[in-house]
Amino acid sequence: MSSSKEPLSAGVWGVLATPLTADGSAVDTESLARQVQHYARIGATGLTVLGVFGEAARLTPDERRTVVETVVAADPQLPLVVGVSALETDAACAEADNVLDLVDGRLAGLMVQVASPDPAALARHLTTVADRTGQGIVVQDYPIISGISIAARDLVDAVRRVPAVTAVKSESSPSPPAVAELVAGVEVPVFGGLGGTCLLDELAVGAAGAMTGFSVPEGLLACVAAYRSGGFGAARDVWRDYLPLVNFEFQQGIALGLRKHSLVLRGLIRHDAVRPPARAIPPRMLELLAEHLRGAPGDVLQDAAASGREG
Repeated sequence: MSSSKEPLSAGVWGVLATPLTADGSAVDTESLARQVQHYARIGATGLTVLGVFGEAARLTPDERRTVVETVVAADPQLPLVVGVSALETDAACAEADNVLDLVDGRLAGLMVQVASPDPAALARHLTTVADRTGQGIVVQDYPIISGISIAARDLVDAVRRVPAVTAVKSESSPSPPAVAELVAGVEVPVFGGLGGTCLLDELAVGAAGAMTGFSVPEGLLACVAAYRSGGFGAARDVWRDYLPLVNFEFQQGIALGLRKHSLVLRGLIRHDAVRPPARAIPPRMLELLAEHLRGAPGDVLQDAAASGREG
């Protein structure tokens, strides 16, 4: 099994949703492939598969293999980060081993959750996963999902002990101070998440880009490109037109359903089914979502639907 332990490239790593059939019982592979091809068309740096947005924790091992196999087949070039949901070391390694044979030569890193607030214990966990899988590690700090909070200084300590770490995905809140401390303390790139809600400020304090599941990733790409070429002011001018949609989508408990419905409206997936504990979306919220999409820069509804028909 070949591996890459080079730092992740800066830019936008799209986090893929896992489209399901209308009743939620199976993976909709056709919709998943369409989503991958859209990311390739718009110029994403890479893709993150089996992340929180991909409902990985609620997929069976066979479904996880189906997801990875579909993504690999849908585009031959984009590098991949593959998420691992388990917090216990043996279970995390087993999750990785379940799909590693499908991504030989394409894997930029395994995304592993912070599993302990203690830096020494976390470093041992990350090192063991890296050694047993032979892969580089993207450390995901997302306490609202993992249930584990770690101080930024302790996360810096842990990451500095593990040469296999290729990036950090920082999703503790407030994220800009955490990103700033991580950028100052580690030698690998730090990416923001949280639906892009703090993207502009994360870039301003040194983030390498975004790794998140916003339903209009064209906005993430435009903001990051503007920051690179024109700095904070240019990026602010671009990003402010996307912020109403960013904020609307990032509503606790219904964020996943909103984003999936947005992808349906954009013509990128066929159904907005989610698995528990994600909740159904009140009809009025769906009406508002359509309004926000119509207000986003560009004709994203028409453009995505057209590209989906072409694909």
